[in-house]
Amino acid sequence: MDAKPFIVILTAIFTAGTIRAQNEEATDSLTRKLQEVVITAKQPATKLVGSTLISTIPGTNLANLGNALDVLAQLPMIKVQDNTVSVIGKSNIEIYIDGRPMRDEQELQQLLSSQLKKVELLMAPGSAYASNCGAVLKITTRRSFAQGLSLTDQFRIQRRRKWSAMNDLGLSYRIGNWEVFGKGTGNRNNSLTKSTTTNKLWYGDKETVVGSSQHNSHPTTTGIVEAGFNYAKGAQSFGSYYRYNPERGDFNNSGTEWLDDYPAISRDIDKRMRSHTHLAALYYENTFADKYLLHFDGDFRQSHSSNKTATTYPESTTNPDINSTDKRHSALWAGKLYLNFPLWNGDFIVGTQDSYTCTSLDYQMQNAQVSEYIPSSLTDAKQTSAALFATWSRTLGKFSLSVGARYEYVDYDFKIDGKRDEDVSRRDHLFTPNLSLDYSFNEEAQITLTYKRVTIKPPYSQLTGSLSYVGLHEIEGGNPGLHDENMHDVQLFGMWKGFMLQADFTRSIDTYAYVKQQYPAHNLQLVMHPVNIDVSALNLYLIWSQPLRRWTPNVMAGMYRQWLKLDNIRYNKPIFSYDFDNTFSLPHGWTITANVSGRTQGDMHTNRFGTTWFTMDASVGKSFFNKSLTVKLSATDIFNTANNNWTMNTYGVFVDKHQSYDHRGASLSVIYNFHPHKSKYKGTSAAEAEMKRL
Repeated sequence: MDAKPFIVILTAIFTAGTIRAQNEEATDSLTRKLQEVVITAKQPATKLVGSTLISTIPGTNLANLGNALDVLAQLPMIKVQDNTVSVIGKSNIEIYIDGRPMRDEQELQQLLSSQLKKVELLMAPGSAYASNCGAVLKITTRRSFAQGLSLTDQFRIQRRRKWSAMNDLGLSYRIGNWEVFGKGTGNRNNSLTKSTTTNKLWYGDKETVVGSSQHNSHPTTTGIVEAGFNYAKGAQSFGSYYRYNPERGDFNNSGTEWLDDYPAISRDIDKRMRSHTHLAALYYENTFADKYLLHFDGDFRQSHSSNKTATTYPESTTNPDINSTDKRHSALWAGKLYLNFPLWNGDFIVGTQDSYTCTSLDYQMQNAQVSEYIPSSLTDAKQTSAALFATWSRTLGKFSLSVGARYEYVDYDFKIDGKRDEDVSRRDHLFTPNLSLDYSFNEEAQITLTYKRVTIKPPYSQLTGSLSYVGLHEIEGGNPGLHDENMHDVQLFGMWKGFMLQADFTRSIDTYAYVKQQYPAHNLQLVMHPVNIDVSALNLYLIWSQPLRRWTPNVMAGMYRQWLKLDNIRYNKPIFSYDFDNTFSLPHGWTITANVSGRTQGDMHTNRFGTTWFTMDASVGKSFFNKSLTVKLSATDIFNTANNNWTMNTYGVFVDKHQSYDHRGASLSVIYNFHPHKSKYKGTSAAEAEMKRL
């Protein structure tokens, strides 16, 4: 796709927008923009409260961008890529909308920016959340008392290397204290990535090269059907919903393989994927004696998936077809109960969070020769977890203190082919405290210091003992012997006017990273799998964010530096990065965004990522009919500079990967909202961490 038309259009729009913004005063003062939070003309749109970044949306340039994803992409410390939300320097984030956990990305797409009241980013979540939770994103919508029918529909069509389309329809009917809602989503996505991988190592007594090229096409079709109800009267509320999520995909990789200087041979990998998930959730909340808040959440999740993989060498008569199948079943029962009440002139929360998880993977290798080193296997994992948590917080003048702790008992049982693995199965008693101390100099300046000890369990997909065939000389697999990660996290936050500083130092024991090494077999085989490592890391970010009439800039400069030594090799090269996000709010409902970012080469765990100096995304949107209809044209990776190039040097194997992202393209989205009001569902996740591990 040629970038010149986009550059010409955007240059013209930006020039016109800048001229108009300089010559027109905003219709609303900054005081009016922030009247829902505080009445002061100096209050910024984003402020730091303790270790939480709070962004107010009504009346700002962000209010008419389109949907919630568009707003999040313009906020400090938050990145949005392909509708996936991440927090810079954090992993395992949890997202809540009006108190309930977000279950799919379409929820943020369906939520209009004009419906948002505030966005809170908790950079140091307390003990009420799972210990592995790195950050919490809490979205609060504007209150509405509308009765009757509400409808929201969003359609998006996208062109990158392939065409993709999505439609999301949400219905809600409110009468009196009751609300009944339903949603249906259909998504057809098609991506195409191109890459080459070169492995260099000493095999026998000479340097050997194992290489491959990939041309991956991955069309998927997904759907969501959801229905539920809410009831709220006075201080009491309860609700429930059920969701069914089917998915099917067909992966095709047309590439080549080569060894040393021998001619490359053609290779085709075809994979058929089928899965479906059932999810049922309920909640109950009540306030009694005017000060005791009781809240309960319950979740049940069941999923089934099956994959069939066929690897063929169409031009070879000596390499047979490699066929395999795998079937995964999992189920989760979870409950969370807590009580919130005032104590010792502060706020106290005490509760319990419990879950039972079971998952099985049946892998069948159907090639007799390959099964000698990649055998069929049946693995079963069951885990029972019971946790108690408590948090107390209090403000004393300019000081604020928050103290919390979480105790968790975990019983993990792992079986291979029906036999319990005593080396992997274990019982753990986990204790994770957290502490936060805040000092406020004035309304525009404050500093916060936090400490948290974290226990992070590996995803179940990494705990499997099965191996997967990748090529004639390559294997991928999990590691059932992975230990839980224990991490100490110290963070410093500071804010002065529109400037913010975040410094985060972590010391991780037994975190996991991927390595590539030789695998014992009758011929040359390389295996990629995770292993435990110890690593220390420093994240340092300086942010400036300050609305200037119709222009809202957001500038961030950061550095990631780690200290890691593995097999006598150090992985310590820092990564420097920058982000410059811009939002322009013009008259007559027009909005423009232009975001640029880049990073230098550097190490993250065992990967050394390549340089991306300048990547740019932009959009132009307009609202109609009193903001009920929004039309938006977006362009991503305009200069085609995004990449996923990296190298790895572990256990005598040097890997060089060059991969071009499928990010460059354009999309058109149309959002229609009729008689909108927010959902009153107040449920939260009973076991968010376990759902992510599944």
